[in-house]
Amino acid sequence: MTVRISVTLEITPKRSFATAADWPGWSRSGKSSDAALAALIEYADRYASLVVRAGESILTEDLEFAVDDTGDGNATTEFGAPARITDLDRRAVTADEGTRLARLVGAAWVFLDETAATAPESLRKGPRGGGRDTSMILDHVAGAEQAYAREIGIRRPPSDGANSADGSATLALREAILRVLRQPSDGLPIAGRRWTPRYAAHRIAWHVLDHAWEIEDRSVPEPDQPDA
Repeated sequence: MTVRISVTLEITPKRSFATAADWPGWSRSGKSSDAALAALIEYADRYASLVVRAGESILTEDLEFAVDDTGDGNATTEFGAPARITDLDRRAVTADEGTRLARLVGAAWVFLDETAATAPESLRKGPRGGGRDTSMILDHVAGAEQAYAREIGIRRPPSDGANSADGSATLALREAILRVLRQPSDGLPIAGRRWTPRYAAHRIAWHVLDHAWEIEDRSVPEPDQPDA
């Protein structure tokens, strides 16, 4: 049976993002909308392996990608994060759908933690020697999640949970985020701010997966180049 994947596009002159509207975290970028859509399709197998952790499955050989929404991105899009809240993100969320959103975001965190646990601390550098190592990436993700929590109405002071002995502050913040995502919603922004529940789930999971896949890819040394 063919599975239809509803896709939204946000486009700027420098970068575009293609996002699977019903699958939090499955969003990839490219220099054009066509390149972004191609990247989204390329990551289907990697994303499918993630959703198994949430008790779901995607048969990647039977996917049909359909662009249902296209619009302009903004400076955040150009910087490198999906930022456009679409009409699809404003759909109401039932209790079952909220539970599903939370499961998928939770699965992304599990995948990040498992990937980091088996990765070397020192990751392969870029062509100019740049790039964070594993612990720095985890600190970055944890710090971003404090900002994301404020976007959905969770008020707590900054913490060093990512650097604590047991990471308890990070785990507590994640659970607080999941409690918000599990709630039924009419699709309006959470806590009177800007992010809707669907967009919040997507943005949080995207950031986690983007860095988990970065750790995964940069854990593998570059292949030796043939002698000239």
